[in-house]
Amino acid sequence: MNWDTVKGNWKQMTGKVKEEWGDLTDDDIKEAEGDRDQLVGKIQAKYGIAKEEAEKQVDSFASRVG
Repeated sequence: MNWDTVKGNWKQMTGKVKEEWGDLTDDDIKEAEGDRDQLVGKIQAKYGIAKEEAEKQVDSFASRVG
């Protein structure tokens, strides 16, 4: 599944996002609004990981969901 599909189904994906990154708050997820870069930034900040690692996690998530 590509990111456009995730973004298009963001409301349905929020539960899966919370399962994947449990430390993200509802506000974090709402603010991301399906924007990949926003989500990467929030994961990066919340988990203290490098941007590249956060991007890798988000891409892996996008390929698994659906």
